[in-house]
Amino acid sequence: MLNIFARASVSRALDPLGHALVRAGLTPNAMTMIGTAGAIACALVFFPNGMLLAGTFTVWGFAMLDLLDGAMARARGYGTPFGATLDATCDRLADGALFAGIAWWCFAVEHNLRAAAACLICLVLAQVISYIKARAEAEGLKADGGLVERAERLIIALVGTGLEGLGVPFAVEGTLWLLAAGSIVTTVQRMLAVAASAREAG
Repeated sequence: MLNIFARASVSRALDPLGHALVRAGLTPNAMTMIGTAGAIACALVFFPNGMLLAGTFTVWGFAMLDLLDGAMARARGYGTPFGATLDATCDRLADGALFAGIAWWCFAVEHNLRAAAACLICLVLAQVISYIKARAEAEGLKADGGLVERAERLIIALVGTGLEGLGVPFAVEGTLWLLAAGSIVTTVQRMLAVAASAREAG
């Protein structure tokens, strides 16, 4: 949903930085790899060890690098099919690591099975939501939009870990159940969008 309202503005704001990074010799694919590696490492180190604030801010910082690869591709004047595939693959890996790290914290540190269950639901549906779009596009159909896309997933999950790290009780559990509900709605929305697209194509 944020893609509809904020993506264009954020892209314009990052374009000067994208130009600077390209002039410095970095490539969009390198930026994608750096951001993904950092996000995965921080999610799997900090959250399982109960370091929620450290995990929140470092994962968020590395996730923001994901915005720069697009700005760099625009600055270079072109993107590539490999770059687009690499970006999508790395997004799934980073999302998986984030929810795996939070689930580990829920199980092993907090011993909160309700929160762990919600986190596992979010982990599965995050992959399903992305897969629906990819599979639909492979069939020439559309499955854009939805209540909770990747940006919303990151914001909601990391707000929960950040608040819990600041001492707000049940913040992780509450935000995870909110995200799980939103993800279920988004899955249905995307399947309905695919059905509508198929009817139009037929």
